Amino acid sequence: MRAHNTATASTNKIHDDDVARRLGFRGGLVPGVDVYAYLCHLPAERWGRDWLERGTITARFSSPVYDGDEVEITGSADGDHALDLVLTDPTGTECATARAVLPREGAEPPPIAAWPGGDPPEAAPVATPEILTTRPFGRLEVHVRAQRCDEYLDDIREQLPLFRDERIAHPGWLLRFANYVLTANVRLGPWIHVESSVQLFGTVTDGDLVETRALVTGEYERKGHRFVDLDVLQLVGDRPVARTTHTAIYRPRGT
Repeated sequence: MRAHNTATASTNKIHDDDVARRLGFRGGLVPGVDVYAYLCHLPAERWGRDWLERGTITARFSSPVYDGDEVEITGSADGDHALDLVLTDPTGTECATARAVLPREGAEPPPIAAWPGGDPPEAAPVATPEILTTRPFGRLEVHVRAQRCDEYLDDIREQLPLFRDERIAHPGWLLRFANYVLTANVRLGPWIHVESSVQLFGTVTDGDLVETRALVTGEYERKGHRFVDLDVLQLVGDRPVARTTHTAIYRPRGT
């Protein structure tokens, strides 16, 4: 498939060609959440609603994907209930890997009360180690709208009837809010999504109100980059629909 940078107008300037080039990249990066969406195609095609209701996927992003790249996603079955996925670019570089699993039984949803349910700040403070580790995050709420979801599916080049005909929200659309809940609570410069591990608990459909809550579980330095780990819970009413361990470089080396 041909990759598409959906975030050229984003406040995250890692997706802007000029800023990304100054940081040593060839151009603006295709968002990691969209690369994740590409990786979700094969498990969704293989297992359908069963995977969306109880499946897992852990995705790691090791090399940039650029707008217009012809990327290839391959899946290798590990028995009947697991797929190892690899996304490569036109040079054969392995840009992302993932492992998707369809458990025989669904996981027990976590207790909702463990995640704060307040509102994000009116003016987000600049992200620092102290801010990230001492201030609770506020939640986000958004309705699923079929028309907007169709636009999203076009952006990620997804044609599975499961999403288009049954009006089920795509896992990649849900994962976007792991990014949005971060940027709603702290102010960032250019930053990079590097890994997400997702447990799905149920489907989200047209008209549902999705609430995204997050806890900061880690803040650390590695090779000059500063990282943040989030534990993100997404709900429809009092029903958990996804839990995500989300890792980002919130302050790249040299910024």
